[in-house]
Parts: sequence; structure tokens; C-alpha cells
Amino acid sequence: MNWLRQHFFAFADAFSHLLRSPGNFVLNVLVVSIALALPFAGLTVLENVRPVSEQLAVEPEISIFLKMDVSRDKATALSSTINSILQSSGSTAKVEFTPREKAFDSLKSKTGLNDVLATLGSNPLPDSYVLKLSGFQNAMDASRVDDIAQKLKAMPGVDTVQIDSAWVKRLAALLRILRLVLLFLGITLGAVVVAVVFNTIRLQVMTQYEEIEVSRLLGATNAFIHRPFYYTGALLGLCAGGLALGLVVLALQPLNLAITDFARLYASEFRLAPPSIEAIAFLLGASALLGLFGAMLSVKRHLSRLT
Repeated sequence: MNWLRQHFFAFADAFSHLLRSPGNFVLNVLVVSIALALPFAGLTVLENVRPVSEQLAVEPEISIFLKMDVSRDKATALSSTINSILQSSGSTAKVEFTPREKAFDSLKSKTGLNDVLATLGSNPLPDSYVLKLSGFQNAMDASRVDDIAQKLKAMPGVDTVQIDSAWVKRLAALLRILRLVLLFLGITLGAVVVAVVFNTIRLQVMTQYEEIEVSRLLGATNAFIHRPFYYTGALLGLCAGGLALGLVVLALQPLNLAITDFARLYASEFRLAPPSIEAIAFLLGASALLGLFGAMLSVKRHLSRLT
């Protein structure tokens, strides 16, 4: 009970000091919230995009086009070599052989260019294979397709190997870059938050210099003197985090209006969802910890000179 009473007194003391100069506190909260809003917004966007990217075309297709001079017997015999390569790579796939005649007839039926194709005189399309790979959990895992494609391209009689899902891997690589940028941005702006809180507590220590001296003469311990400043920093970080989250949620409304119109062009209903309860609790906790850390650094540096 004594421990709880001391912390309650420290919290009340910190809150009372904030009420004495609410203008300064509000300005500091605004500065810190602006610094926190950008990484919060980036994290929200990434968390919305991540599940979509993981569901995108994680069954890549590989198209194998044979050389024109490869006979039909040799072309069909390649299926066993293809299956061997897939087994050695630990992958499974549905292998479909498409004769050049079938591909040519399909081209004529789909394009409606019978007269134009008839002027060619001969079938310009080669025999081909289409491999529909399975066993890939996400786009990151699909990077193994490159290794398979290189082995398939080394087979005799193969002219071209085309990966139809390369854009999925590019998206995954882009998301990795964005995560690194967000991490760097979060660390940088986190340092800004710590610096703002550090300076705020420094000014508060200077204004309460005489009060601190009197408390020491009355026998107050360092922990008793430090606690209100710790709570001040934590409150500053917590309020700034709450305001930053509020700004992010408000910004989602106009963003979703623009995103909805864009998504409809691709027959999608994608929208940016606000952070979950768990994410909000984590971000508020991180904001409070940044404020507490800045306060601890400032208190240790400036109050140590008074001992």
C-alpha cells in the first residue's frame, strides 16, 4: 500500500504540474504527435498490404518454349526431365504439354485474326510446356522459382523460359524495402520524441529547482523526487501517441475514398482498415516508453548535478 500510495502521489504531482502550464504541454504533445504520426501511418499501411501480398498468386507458372527444330518425340520426352528437376527442387507442379498446332488453333480462335495468320504460310509457334507450381505459401517463398527456371532453361532443346509471376516477387521485395525504410524512419523519429521529452523535462527541472532543494532538505529520496518527472514524460508520450493515432484514423477516411475508386478498376474492394486493438495498445505503449526513456535520461543528467 505504501508503494502504491507513493506512485499515486507522484502521478498526481506530475498531473498537477502539467495543469499549471497546459499551453506548453499541448504544444509539446503536438510536436511529438507529428513525429509519431508518420511511422504510425506507414505501419498501418504495411499491415493492410501485407495480407493482400501474401494471398497474391503464390502458385506461379513457368512457361517453357522449345526450339522450332525439336522433334515431337523429343519434345514429349522432356516431360520426364522436367519432373526430375521438380523433384530435385522439392516442388510439385501440374505439367501441361501444348503442341504447336493446338497453340496455333487457340490463337486463331481467341484473336479472330484468321486472315492475317493465314498469310504467314506456316505455324510460327513452337511446342511448349506450362508448369503450374504449388506448395508456395507466400510471395517470399516463391523466390525459389528462379532456381527451378534456371535448371529448366539448361535442358536441351529449350529456347525460352518465362516466369509469369515475377511481379509478385517484385512486390515482396518492395515490401521488404518499405519495412526497412519504416524501421529507419521509426528509429529517427523516435529519437526526435526522446529529444523533445528530454528538453521538456529539463525545463521542468529548472523551474522546480527550489522545490527540489526543499524536498531534499526534508529528507526526500532520489526515487521520490524522480518519479513525478518520469510520469510527466510517460504522460507526454502517451497523449502524443493517442493524438497521432487519431490523426492516422482521420486520414484514412479521405484515403479510402481515393483507394476505393482505384480498386474498383481492378474489381477489388480493398480498403485501409484502422489499427487493431492490439496494434493500438502496442503503439500507445511504445509512445509512453519513449516518453519515459526521454524523461529518465533528462532526470539522470540534470538532477545529478544537484546532488
